Amino acid sequence: MSKPVYLGKLLLHWCKDCNVPVLGKKCSCGKKTTKVSVTPPGDIRPAFQYDIDNINAVSMEQFNVPIIPEGHLAVLNKAPYDDRMEEVIVDGEVLASFRFEMDSLKWVLLPRLAGARRLFEGRDLKEMKGWVVLDSGAVSFILKGASVLAPGIIDADPQIQVSDETVVLTPEGEIVAVGRARMSGADMIEHNKGVGVKNRWKGKPEKIDVPEGGQTWDDAVKANSEILALFEDKAHQFIKHTNETVNRPVSVSYSGGKDSLAVLQLVSECLDDYELLFADTGLEFPETIENVKDIVEHYQRPLRTKDAGEAFWESVGDFGPPSVEARWCCKVCKLGPISQIINDNYEDGCLTFIGQRKYESAARANSERVWKNPWVGNQIGASPIQDWTAMHVWLYIFKTGVPYNVMYERGFDRIGCWLCPSSSLSDLFRLKETHPELVKRLNDHLLEYAEKMGLSKEWVEHGLWRWQTLPPAIAKIAEEKGINIIPKSDVKGELKFSVTSGYRPCREGGMSAEGSFGIALDMELLETTGLLRSAGKVAYIEGVASVHHEDDRAQIFASGTVTARGNNETDAREFMTQIERAVRRSLKCMGCGVCVGKCPNDCITIEDGKAIISSKCTHCGACVTICPVVKFG
Repeated sequence: MSKPVYLGKLLLHWCKDCNVPVLGKKCSCGKKTTKVSVTPPGDIRPAFQYDIDNINAVSMEQFNVPIIPEGHLAVLNKAPYDDRMEEVIVDGEVLASFRFEMDSLKWVLLPRLAGARRLFEGRDLKEMKGWVVLDSGAVSFILKGASVLAPGIIDADPQIQVSDETVVLTPEGEIVAVGRARMSGADMIEHNKGVGVKNRWKGKPEKIDVPEGGQTWDDAVKANSEILALFEDKAHQFIKHTNETVNRPVSVSYSGGKDSLAVLQLVSECLDDYELLFADTGLEFPETIENVKDIVEHYQRPLRTKDAGEAFWESVGDFGPPSVEARWCCKVCKLGPISQIINDNYEDGCLTFIGQRKYESAARANSERVWKNPWVGNQIGASPIQDWTAMHVWLYIFKTGVPYNVMYERGFDRIGCWLCPSSSLSDLFRLKETHPELVKRLNDHLLEYAEKMGLSKEWVEHGLWRWQTLPPAIAKIAEEKGINIIPKSDVKGELKFSVTSGYRPCREGGMSAEGSFGIALDMELLETTGLLRSAGKVAYIEGVASVHHEDDRAQIFASGTVTARGNNETDAREFMTQIERAVRRSLKCMGCGVCVGKCPNDCITIEDGKAIISSKCTHCGACVTICPVVKFG
C-alpha cells in the first residue's frame, strides 16, 4: 500500500456551530474551528450526491443501514492506496474509509469507531448485518490490542463471510472494535479456538452526538468566505504580476476539469485580454466537449483548439496499451496538438495560466509556479492556484456559479482522457455504467492484444494492462489469482520498432521517450547474450531489463515496450536508438562473428550460434557499427 506523503498543510477544520467544513482555524461566523485529522496529502473535496449514494449503497449491503445521514454534508479525502480509497468525513468526524478492492473488483466500506457507532447505536441487531457480540470478560483484552478470539464470541451475524468488515459490540450493545473477519459468522460461534476478527480500530465505549443536518454547500461557502477572499486575492496578485513581468499574449489552458476552470475564472476577474487553449486528445468524455462549448459561450473569449482525432487508435497497434511507465499517448494525443496550437497562434510565444496544484503529486509540489515549457519552447506556464486544495477550488466554483463538468457529479474525481493508465480501476468500472460504448472499444483492443501476447482476459478485467511492471501489492493479487503477467515472446518475421514523436519531461527530470517492438520479447535471451551491454550497464528483474550509461537511463519490458531518458531531447533520442539496436542484435543475431574481431577488449565470443558479450564490456559500441543485423536487419 502507498505511504502518505505530505505535499502541503493539512487544512481541514470543522465549525461545530455551523456544522460545515472550514479551511482554517476560524469560521466566518467568528467561532474557532476544530481540526479534523485526515491522511496526507489531504486534498479534500466535497462529496456529490452520486458519491453519497454509492457509499450508502455499499453500507446498506454490508450493514443494512446507510452511514451518511440524509441532509448532512460529506467531505472526501483521497488516501494512498493501490487503487482508489476515500476517507469519508461527516459532521467533523472521519466515519470510514471507502475503497475499491482489485481482487474482488468491488467497493468496500471500512468503518471507524465513530462510523460504527452511528451505524449500530440504538438499533436492533436482528435488523443489522456484520456484527459480532463479545463476552464482557474479553473487552479489556480487546482494548489492550488483542484480536477477537472465537472463544470470546457469544454471538455473531451468521451471514458474515471471511474477510467481511465487522463491528464488535459488548452484550450491552456498545462498540469497542471494528475489523475484518478471519472466519465465517457460523464458525465464530461454533469454534473454540482461532481468530474471529482481526481488529483495525479499537476504543472504549462512547456515546455519539449527531449534530442536526440541513446544511448546504452555500453554507460552507459562506463559512469560508474570509479564507476564500484571501486565497483569491493572492491568486489575483500573482496573475497581474506575472502578466506584467512576462509581457506576452495571455492564454488559459482549459482541460474541462475543475482546476483549469478555477484558473480561468480567476484570470477573467483580472484581465480583459486573453484566449482559451483546448487540446482535444480524441479521448475526452463527450461531456467534456460539451462543457468546453459552454465555457466558450460563458466567457465569450476566443478558443484556440486542435483535435488529435483518431491518433490514439491509429498508434495503439504499434505501441500496445499505454502504461504508467510508458505513456506514449501523451506525446501522440496531447503534447503534439498543444505544440501545434502554440506554434500556429503565437509567433512570439505566450504566457499560459494552468490549473496545477501541489496537492496533486510530489512532482507538482516541487514545481515552480512559473516555468518555461520544456517541450514547447515559446510557452511560459504559470500556476495561480498552486497552494489550493480541491476544496478551495470547489468552494470557489460554487461561489462563482461557473459551469463545471457534469462528470464530477457522476462519480469521477478527475477529468482527462477516459482511458488514462493512471486512472484507478474503479473509474474504469464506473465507465462501464456511464459510457459502455467507450469501454467496449477499449476492451476489444485489450483482449486482442492479450491474446497476441499470451495473456488472459483476467489480465484485462483486473486492469493489469496499466503497468509494464506491477506494483508489489498488485503483483501479489495477480499471483493469488493465477493471472499470468509475463507476455509470451515471439520474434518471427520482421522486427519493427516504433517510437513516439515528441518528448516530455519525465518525473525524475530530463526528457523521456517511449517506443515499442510491438511483440513480446524473450528476456532470458537478452540476459543470456549480454548484447544489451553494448549500450551500458545492465540489471535484470522479472520481466524488465534496466540499462544505464552515464546520465542516460532505459528500461526494456517483456511486452516489447522501451522507455529511455536523457538530459535533453537529443540524448534521449540517441540512447533510444542504441537500446533498439542492442535488442535487435540480441534477438536476431545469427552468430556470424564479425563483431568478435571488431571488439577492442576481446569481450565477445560465439556460443551456440549467438554472440555473447561478457561483463568486461566498456560500452564503446564498436561491435554495433559493424553488425549486419543493425546495418541490414
